Amino acid sequence: MTDNNEDIYVAANSSGHGDFSVDISPERAGWGFSGLKVLNLAPGEKQELATGPDEILVLPLSGSCDVTVDGKDYHLDGRSGVFAEITDFLYVGRNEAPTITSKDGGRFALPSARASRALPTQYYGRDKVRVDLRGAGDCSRQVNNYALANGVETSHLLCCEVLTPGGNWSSYPAHKHDETTADERELEEIYYFEIAQGPTGEGFAFHRTYGTPDRPIELTKEVHSGDVVLIPHGYHGPTVAAPGYDLYYLNVMAGPAEDLVWMSTDDPHYHWIRDTWEHEAIDPRLPMAH
Repeated sequence: MTDNNEDIYVAANSSGHGDFSVDISPERAGWGFSGLKVLNLAPGEKQELATGPDEILVLPLSGSCDVTVDGKDYHLDGRSGVFAEITDFLYVGRNEAPTITSKDGGRFALPSARASRALPTQYYGRDKVRVDLRGAGDCSRQVNNYALANGVETSHLLCCEVLTPGGNWSSYPAHKHDETTADERELEEIYYFEIAQGPTGEGFAFHRTYGTPDRPIELTKEVHSGDVVLIPHGYHGPTVAAPGYDLYYLNVMAGPAEDLVWMSTDDPHYHWIRDTWEHEAIDPRLPMAH
């Protein structure tokens, strides 16, 4: 990977094909573990998959679906949309051949990681999703943990989604997780964005990724629904929601460790902002999705 803007920013639909609007494998990203597909199914349509060396989640973005794995059927109630509810989801391990069918149609994220272990298929209900409210004031956001700090067993995959009310700053202060230390884990990360509609259509957000002197990288980009940013290393944040337009992003993370721990270190120049949050209330617009 040659960490320039063309490599780490993937415009909406530019990586997709067929029913997939996003298709990013570790090979496409130029790294070792993290991947993401977004599957769009028309009513009654189905898609056959092969996980190969990867473990995946079937994570509805909108709509419901049925998933058949090794002759067993699983129903996912899903949700009407990412800004309205959290969702149930399914874990599928490596070397499986799931088939996804949606009676009424929908969109389904398939976050993935290259897996070291073969783990069994497992259904998780909404009650398994840990919801955190982070930050305060105009740095408030909601984090829905699907495979992160909530007891969901994976081999390498970590996955959460972040909801940020319009006008707020998210992924802030800027932080990094590109080495394994007592305070950090080496984790490749994918950001997949969706922006809420306003009175005249879709809005936008801004995202920044930047490096250190010994590992430079730079991206400051206006992002829209369906866009993807790849973060191989470096600080990332802020991700800023334009006023009037709520922001959603799905985070997919994986790295060489199998301890399923997410740890990051802040850019020391901006770490002080955390001390101000104890004197501010969380944005009353949160939680957004239940």
